Amino acid sequence: MDSFTLGLPHELLLWHVSFLFAASFFIGVLGGLIGLALGTLRLPIMLLLGIPAPAAAGTNILISSVAAIVGSYRHLRDGRVQARIVMVVGLPTFAGAFIGGLFSSRAPENLLIGLIGGLILWQGIAMTLLARRRSKSSAERRQGVDELDSSGGGYQAARLVASAGAGLGVGLLGGAVGLLLGSVRLPLMLRILRTDPRVAAGSNMLIGMVMGALGWVGHLLYGQFDWKLLLILGPTAIVGSYLGARLTGQIDRNLLILVMGVALTGSGIMLLWRSLSVFL
Repeated sequence: MDSFTLGLPHELLLWHVSFLFAASFFIGVLGGLIGLALGTLRLPIMLLLGIPAPAAAGTNILISSVAAIVGSYRHLRDGRVQARIVMVVGLPTFAGAFIGGLFSSRAPENLLIGLIGGLILWQGIAMTLLARRRSKSSAERRQGVDELDSSGGGYQAARLVASAGAGLGVGLLGGAVGLLLGSVRLPLMLRILRTDPRVAAGSNMLIGMVMGALGWVGHLLYGQFDWKLLLILGPTAIVGSYLGARLTGQIDRNLLILVMGVALTGSGIMLLWRSLSVFL
């Protein structure tokens, strides 16, 4: 059989299905490790394989949310979720995701994806450079630790307000385009709240889990979802997310920052390519 009819307005070839299956597992492992659902990697792959944008966005955000459930469970179990971060960043994000999902059909999709891609690419490069600086000498590593140490004032009033406002904006964007955008929230936690990367990973994944569920409601109301596509991508994403979350506490903090930076850079490039593809 050359293809599987999935109930979508097209057919996916056998190799498309196999590729999606494997890619979903890999993305799940990487996402669980660094606390990101990485829908920013999954969505461009789905779109490049010809899956219509509305169905891809709605399905992607649910897959991201389901995968984040098992990853969050592992992070909670290992003590890498901080309630204060979830409250300050998460609650505004949840509200924004629900509103963004409701108005997703009116969003200028390519423009939003391009802006998000540029922001993620910038953050990814910045984190990669930070990891490199921290690895050069013990003095620079100590300086890097101070940058990420919340005891240095990460929870001052101005930082909390900035984090809440940014969380609301991230939620609106993510709900509109079908992305959890943990790749935007993660650098926010590290830079503004000066959170330990492991705690940021766990807290960010829990926020992404709830945001995904709320953002998906809006897509569901408009019928922008496909159950059969979920059955292909969901199981491998779930297993991969749990396995990746198990590794978070075992990896060196500087290496974790480097992996975060590389993953964000890749996500940003893919989103920028997706937004510019309409002009090519």
